[in-house]
Amino acid sequence: MSDKEQPPAKIPKVNPGPSAGISSSRSAGSSILVNSKQRGNPLLKFIKSVPWEYSEVVPDYVMGSTTCALFLSIKYHQLNPDYIHDRLKLLGTAYQLRVLLVHIDVPEPNHALKHLTRICILADLTLMLAWSNEDAARIIETYKIFEYKPPEMIMERGDSDPQLKLISALTSVRSVNKTDALTLLRNFGTITDILKASPEALSLCPGFGIQKAKRLHKVLHEPFLRNPSSSPVKSN
Repeated sequence: MSDKEQPPAKIPKVNPGPSAGISSSRSAGSSILVNSKQRGNPLLKFIKSVPWEYSEVVPDYVMGSTTCALFLSIKYHQLNPDYIHDRLKLLGTAYQLRVLLVHIDVPEPNHALKHLTRICILADLTLMLAWSNEDAARIIETYKIFEYKPPEMIMERGDSDPQLKLISALTSVRSVNKTDALTLLRNFGTITDILKASPEALSLCPGFGIQKAKRLHKVLHEPFLRNPSSSPVKSN
């Protein structure tokens, strides 16, 4: 950090949200609990999807009974490198999901991010990056909104449609995209007919050249190899 670098300007105060101004030590309930020291943080005016209120909590934000966040800007971290260590000492091991929400507000954040990544690994923190105050607010809101949502909502869903399964299988071949897979199914009808087709026949499909056709044909006709360790043991 340059000796000439000036400390960041003071953050102007903003009007609190509709439910702000309430100091409470109770559990978050339907509101995000905000540490009183966050008064004046511009991101607060962008928290609109869920209610929030000031509270005497240790983290900067509490988004649920087991989820919290510490907020840190890169510029502030460069000027006060011990700040985050002091906050973590106060936080201890509280909360199961602990987020370090970092605002990228300098042109070259890479060095600082490497340092903060190491801190997150050692302190069991989840590092989340925001490039604006609005981004930071969306992240905090999302954690609160999904507090009681089942994990299945964000888990990958398996395709039950047979055609979608075929498309997925065909696109696993390098250079074969979804359009190519649909073209093959339209021209040959079934996977059996695709398997029977010669490289020359495959190359006649729109979007296919002889090289792509040969590559697909080779993959479709490669033998399945059994893991040697699973081979049955011969009896004497």
